[in-house]
Amino acid sequence: MDLSIIIVNYKTPELVKACVASIKKYPPNAIYEVIVIDNSIDNVGFARGNNIGIKKAKGKYILLLNSDTLVKKGSLDKLLEFAKSHSNAGVVGARLLNKDGSLQESVSHFPTIWSAIREYWFGEKGNFGLYIPKSDMPTEVDSVVGAAFLITPQALKKVGVLNDKYFMYFEDLDYCRKVKKAGLKVYYLPDA
Repeated sequence: MDLSIIIVNYKTPELVKACVASIKKYPPNAIYEVIVIDNSIDNVGFARGNNIGIKKAKGKYILLLNSDTLVKKGSLDKLLEFAKSHSNAGVVGARLLNKDGSLQESVSHFPTIWSAIREYWFGEKGNFGLYIPKSDMPTEVDSVVGAAFLITPQALKKVGVLNDKYFMYFEDLDYCRKVKKAGLKVYYLPDA
């Protein structure tokens, strides 16, 4: 199997149904599965919920997908094709759009004290918080948010699963940092 798509649900059944429907409407041209982890009763956290899904997954590539995400036509194929054609890729993040179609900031630099100073004292936007890369081409970045987060087999082998000490938030940043330390790259793919 090529792709396992993991969705963690926390009291959002209608969003999950819409997300899965969008996957069925625009499926990848690969053998895939969708795994939904229901955190609604016993909330084990976002990272641990995804890890439960990763451990059940049969796909070589793992796509962590937020429950409020709607897949666009061809985006799953573009993510998978890019990851397969770049052996140095550890994580590939998709471009995220808001409901009105505007771009959502979904990339970040690894935070440092200096980047915080540049952002908040000198007003240099994009140094500390989330930003949108200016290029329309695939771009190597420090970190992408976990809303549409493709993990490659190389990353699974070298890094493993998410750090479930992060209940929610920053598990994606932590994972991207580990991917970089393992000698792999993190990419932002704007055409997906």
